[in-house]
Amino acid sequence: MQTKEQQIITLSMEMIQYYQGDPRRIQHFLKVHSLARLIGQEEKLDGETQFILEAAALVHDIGIKQAEKKYGKCGGKLQEQEGPSEASKMLKRLGFEAKFIERVCYLVGRHHTYDDISGEDYQILVEADFLVNFYEDQTNPAAIKTVYDRIFVTETGKNLCRILYGEGGQAE
Repeated sequence: MQTKEQQIITLSMEMIQYYQGDPRRIQHFLKVHSLARLIGQEEKLDGETQFILEAAALVHDIGIKQAEKKYGKCGGKLQEQEGPSEASKMLKRLGFEAKFIERVCYLVGRHHTYDDISGEDYQILVEADFLVNFYEDQTNPAAIKTVYDRIFVTETGKNLCRILYGEGGQAE
């Protein structure tokens, strides 16, 4: 039986294979995972919540391929719509437990929904995704500040945002 760390490595490799030939998407989920892992560890999540967070960070955008295939676009709501079933299939095939899969799929299905964020895993996933998206999307400082003020809750996430983008949302 694999350890949790081994399961995360296996899932990472599976996601890299899933997005074969698309280095931008691969690098995105690896960066989100890295920041989510860091924030979760700094915030001292319990082991199971950390495990769920890391798996969700790896598969959070798994719905993009299906959304693009079905609709020719992959906006946040379409990712949330298409992601849970894709994530569930992959996680089941890799032998993850049903209750674990249920929570990961809940997070995948809501990672672009910012009202009623329930749970530390959900909060940290959203913060990590924003931290990466700010850079990748070249988000303007005013928008970063707005998201920081409205969405960021964890001390580690807030600190990382200030370090990366400055007090006003702009790197110094």
